[in-house]
Amino acid sequence: MPDSSSAPLRRRSLFKVAGLGAVGAAGLPFAAACSDIQTGEGSTQATEGFDFLPEYKEWPLPAEPDLVGDPPNHPSGFTSYPEPVEAVTEVPSNSGTYEITVPFWGEAPSNDDPYFAALRDAWGGTTVNLRQADGNTYADTSVQWLNANEYGDGILLFSWMLGSHTNFPETVVNSFYDLTDILKGDISGRWPLLAGLPTQSWAQSVWSTDASDPESARLYGIPSTFSGGPGNALFTRVDLMEAAGIAMPTTVEELLEACREWSDDANGKWAFGGVDWILPQLFGLVGDEGWSWDDEQGKLVNDCEKPEFTEMLEFRRTLWDEKLIHPDAPTGTLDNGALQIAGTTLFSQENPVRWYDYTTKVRDGQAEGAIVPVPPIGAKGRKPTLKASTSVDGWTFLNKDLSKEQVEELLDVANWCSAPYGTKENELLEYGVEGEHFEYDAGGNPVHTEHGQKIVQAPVNLKQYSGKVQRFLTGIPEVVQAHFEFNALCQEFIVPSIFEGVRIEAPAASKSASQTLNDQQNDIAFGRAELSTIPDMVQTFLDNGGEEARTFYTDIYKSLNEQ
Repeated sequence: MPDSSSAPLRRRSLFKVAGLGAVGAAGLPFAAACSDIQTGEGSTQATEGFDFLPEYKEWPLPAEPDLVGDPPNHPSGFTSYPEPVEAVTEVPSNSGTYEITVPFWGEAPSNDDPYFAALRDAWGGTTVNLRQADGNTYADTSVQWLNANEYGDGILLFSWMLGSHTNFPETVVNSFYDLTDILKGDISGRWPLLAGLPTQSWAQSVWSTDASDPESARLYGIPSTFSGGPGNALFTRVDLMEAAGIAMPTTVEELLEACREWSDDANGKWAFGGVDWILPQLFGLVGDEGWSWDDEQGKLVNDCEKPEFTEMLEFRRTLWDEKLIHPDAPTGTLDNGALQIAGTTLFSQENPVRWYDYTTKVRDGQAEGAIVPVPPIGAKGRKPTLKASTSVDGWTFLNKDLSKEQVEELLDVANWCSAPYGTKENELLEYGVEGEHFEYDAGGNPVHTEHGQKIVQAPVNLKQYSGKVQRFLTGIPEVVQAHFEFNALCQEFIVPSIFEGVRIEAPAASKSASQTLNDQQNDIAFGRAELSTIPDMVQTFLDNGGEEARTFYTDIYKSLNEQ
């Protein structure tokens, strides 16, 4: 896991990025009386070079992984379960009660389950009740909770949820506790595991009250695990493919032929239930924030301006016209996982977490067959391209109304939750209570019981409350091995970010134009508009915020690449 434990303060990098705060006349005007900030014109935030973060101190791992990768894009993995050791040898004595808002997908676990009582006792007596909300609508509704200060004592937000907030930097400094003075410097005495988190994790948890002033940068979030590598993949029911005599696709063209071979609309079989967010990378549309630098034109171009964009929409329209995609796909309400388990659909766009979940269901008799990721593929003879986001998964933000002592108690909990795989703390957090939530199998690996799957495995709970010292591939050994090999295969196709080291808040007009563009793509994909309207659609995007965004992102790109 990369870290900055010995890296000097990089002032040049910090000031170079911080100077972007006024891009497009943006900036975040600072109101000294209340620290309120407002902007709709976009902003940037450096994610490196700070001198007020927790001092990194390596926390020795309890066991060496069985599969050694090259983190973060190729994480190491365990195919055997190490004898767990105790990470927190001196448990604090706390008694506070708090409420943390978290998302859930499926059935929300009861706070009265023994799992939560065991956690409370293990980390020192602090009671953390979960305020659980539907993950499908969480990103949008979190805007309302934050505006009304109705999210309890803290809230978990995944990084992909921030796009739902019109101006998240303003939300951060107006709503959340400033952790800087508590966490800066050497914190290893009280919180050794938090001190062992990669410096990048903490750097990505910084926001500014004035983006043009590097001295206004402050630490606001408890980072989740620092991750990298392919964050999603196209999965297929490989057993159904083999039974139908369909070969694994090696190109986008072969993927379309596989869809045609499998689909049978009259008999309720379709290749896809949804394909909208996985498809762009299959056509090489992997621009950062939608933008990439074109050397021939000497400027940034948006994905929608590329011929590959038209190719992608032609592919989506073919799926619809030839009835290769579920007829209810336009509703956006399909449970693609359930459809794939039922054999109704062949392919699904997924986070690799579902690879493990599906295999578990097969072991428990709740599903048949197996799913595997389709290897990286490209269209028209082009080399496959993949995007890997080297970043934290999200953050836990604490309410600004808490006292310093309350924040420190919640940091005690965060320190406990940061224990990595191979520790007793991690075993309890990830698997629950032995005999109640998990059992050891014949190979000595912890396996969730049916009750444990519902209470511990499936829900987010507090597993994302703070980041692990290091991320590993863990779980079902054969899936870990296959996942490790898949990640290794993907490395040569990963395209680096052109905006590395910067968090970007896009201008409001750009966000609105992008949403309109997305809606219009769906209109074409589902037969509500014609392919011939693509040029007009692109021009509408450019005229209503796209060109403004090009200027905004060009200034960022040039500043980062100046010699």
